[in-house]
Parts: sequence; structure tokens; C-alpha cells
Amino acid sequence: MRSRLPSLLTVLSGLAAGLAAGPLATPAYAQAPGGPPPKVTVAKPVVREIIEQDQYTGRFDAIEYVEVRARVTGYLEKINFVDGQTVKKGDVLFVIDRRPYKAALEQAQAALASAKARQTFSQTDLERAQTLSRSGNISEQVTDQRRQASLTAQADVDSAQAALNNAQLNYDFSEVKAPINGRISRRLVTEGNIVSADQTMLTTIVSLDPIYFSYTVDEKAFLKYQNSLGIGMGQTQQGKGVPILISLSGEAKPTRKGTLDFVDNRVDNATGTILLRATVPNADLFIKPGLFGIVSMPATKPFQGILLPDDAVSANQDKRIVYLLGPENVIQQKDVVLGPKVDGYRVIQSGLKGDEMVVVNGTSRVRPGAKVTPETIELPPSKT
Repeated sequence: MRSRLPSLLTVLSGLAAGLAAGPLATPAYAQAPGGPPPKVTVAKPVVREIIEQDQYTGRFDAIEYVEVRARVTGYLEKINFVDGQTVKKGDVLFVIDRRPYKAALEQAQAALASAKARQTFSQTDLERAQTLSRSGNISEQVTDQRRQASLTAQADVDSAQAALNNAQLNYDFSEVKAPINGRISRRLVTEGNIVSADQTMLTTIVSLDPIYFSYTVDEKAFLKYQNSLGIGMGQTQQGKGVPILISLSGEAKPTRKGTLDFVDNRVDNATGTILLRATVPNADLFIKPGLFGIVSMPATKPFQGILLPDDAVSANQDKRIVYLLGPENVIQQKDVVLGPKVDGYRVIQSGLKGDEMVVVNGTSRVRPGAKVTPETIELPPSKT
């Protein structure tokens, strides 16, 4: 027990010395009584021409989409593509057994040749009858019969020609060709299976360059865009649309440019939104239909904007405020209304004129009516 008394006395002596030294140390961010004013960084807002941007989530869609189906019935004989490859319009993708259709084509060719021979004979016979009729060596009735036979033979030629055309179509349709340029999906039917005309789907093809990007905006936003940008008033047609920027999932900044070239003709009654669509170049074929993206579209015409970094803006309950450097380096508080971010800065929609000195660093060390030691800097035109 006696051995612990010196240690306890030592601890008590240390505490007494600390209390005698004065109050607890002042935090670094607070101004000690009688001490120098805290140091802050001040700057004028960036004032330059800007365009406010709004962002929406949308989805990419193929401009052209085709379900490839057989147009004749038969057994699938050959497949001429690799799943997922890029194809061109006119490429032969599937071959259906062509032998039955080739035989039908040759039969139609023979039938046409026979009909033409009969028509030639009937025409010659009619010309002979007309010559004899003028000399009175044949009756008018016989001449009429031969004229009828010639007309019937000509009709048989026309019918045989139509049958030949149909046989030629069926023969050509036994080769299933790509109707558009694009990327083909997987084969849905393998060789050896029978396919039915206009029923069996063989694969699909989507076009990739360019590609559509579709998204919806609410009624209030649409009216704003219609007033400020004229969208929906005819300016968005035939490539004369509004330029937009798109970022894909996981991208911090937009990497794709497009043109808003279509606005739907009505607002959806169920959702109160209207469909907008942009056309986006996709030369590298990187974007696939169905992907999501975030579009940034202009919300206003160009105007002189007042910009500040987010660090310069503080919150006071439900208000947003900034601290201004007043006369004799005394801090003043100013309520502001914020807009969207542009080039890394926050748009100040109201509350500032643009010529004020604003505290941009050290807002936690100031309060209205307090003096500060300012350090003046110049903000760059853009933070990005």
C-alpha cells in the first residue's frame, strides 16, 4: 500500500499543474480570444457564358431490327455465318434445299417455251386466215376462230410467264439473305431441320451505326425545353436537332455525342412524360442496343453565368449561403439559389452579382460579423 502512494501523488500533481496552466486548448479552427483573425481564401466568382445541362437516364435502341425468317418451306441445308458476326446487306446467311425449287423453275421454263410455241403457231395461222379472207377463200367465222385461238395462246404465254416468275422467286428465296447491314445474333435453327415459310425464325439482325438513344422527360421539363430550345416545334427534325452528350454506365464523363432529332407527338397520359430520341454515331460498334446511358442535354440558351466551387457553399437549415468579404475584412452572409453543375462549378442562379469576394476555402472558420485574414486567389475558368 505504501509503495503505491508516490505514484498516486505524481498523477495528482500533474493534474493540478495542468489546471493551473489554464483552460483546455482552443481548436485550430476557432479564433482564440484576443488572437489573430482566422485565415481564409477568397476569390471572385467565375463569370462566363454557360449553358445549363439536365441529365436523364435512357436506353440505346437499334435503328433497324430484323427477324430473319424463311420465305419458302424446306430442309435447312447450310448456314454461312458465325454467330455474332457483322454482316452486310445481301450476304447469304442460310441455304434451304434448292433442288425442289430448281426442278419447279425448270418445269416453268419449259411450260413457257411450250406456250410461246403455240402462240407463234396461232399467230401465223391467224395471219394466213386473214389473207385468205380478203380473197374470199375462207369464211369470216373461221377467221374469228383463229383470232380467238391466237388470243388464247397469248394468254397462256402470260400465265406461263407469271408461273415462271413465281418459280424464280421461290428458287431465289431458298437462299436467305441479310436484308440490312448489322450484327447478327445466334442461329436459332441448325442444319437438317425443316423450316416453314413465314413461320420459322432463323435469327435476328440489328444495325449498330448509327444508333438511337431514347429517354423521357416530364411535362414541366418539356415545356421548359420547348420555350428555351424550340424542341417539338419542328426544329428537331431532319438532323437539325439539339446536340447532346451521353455517358455509359461506369463513365464519370460523357464520351458520346449525338443529336436530338425526334420528339414524340403526345404526352403519355399514364406517366405524364414525353419520349425524346437522339441519334448517336457508333462507328466503333462499341454501343449495343439495350445498354443504359445518362444523357446531358442543354436546358437553356447560352447566358452569362455565375459559378462557384461547391466548397464555397454552406447550408443554414433549408437555405444555401455563401460568405462574402465585406469592408474591413468583416464576413457577411448571403443567401443564394443554386443551379446545376457546369464544368465542375456550381451555378449560382440568384443572390450574387459576380463581382463579390467570396470565401472559397475556410468556411468552417468564419461566422457573420467576424473578422478574417483573407488571401485572394483567382479561380480558373473550369475545374474539369
